[in-house]
Amino acid sequence: MSLDVHLAHPPARVFPYLADPGRWPLFAPAVEFRQRIGGGPTEVGSRWWAVDRIIGPFRVRFADELESIEAPRRVVWHSSAPWNSRVEYLCLEDGDGTRVLADYAGDVAGWLRIVALLPTFVLSRILLRDFRGLTRVLEAEDLRASRASRAPLPR
Repeated sequence: MSLDVHLAHPPARVFPYLADPGRWPLFAPAVEFRQRIGGGPTEVGSRWWAVDRIIGPFRVRFADELESIEAPRRVVWHSSAPWNSRVEYLCLEDGDGTRVLADYAGDVAGWLRIVALLPTFVLSRILLRDFRGLTRVLEAEDLRASRASRAPLPR
């Protein structure tokens, strides 16, 4: 499945969120938890423990691994079983904003196969929630920056 989404923020603001699983709980409704495994710089092969909340109280535990990164343009993630999936985000300048081409592929296992049976339009609506959430986070950052710039200087 592929999505083509326009965000009214430049790639330099959008890409860091897509490239950092630690930020995903801020904007992606299904993402409940991400924690880096190990230390050092984030690079290809870096991994995160992950928990997603699927359909109400059901949780899925797995690991995300950074498969490829070309900052600030492209990042590819692989999720272990039961997702067995790959997502690629390509961030392209689009006027003052960013066009994100998101490509999702995989072979889910176990009871999660039920999710794969959903019609494409339902899956795309679910995945688009992440981008609406990211838009809200970026707009909140803009609002805070605007307020800070208008604050009176201390005397």
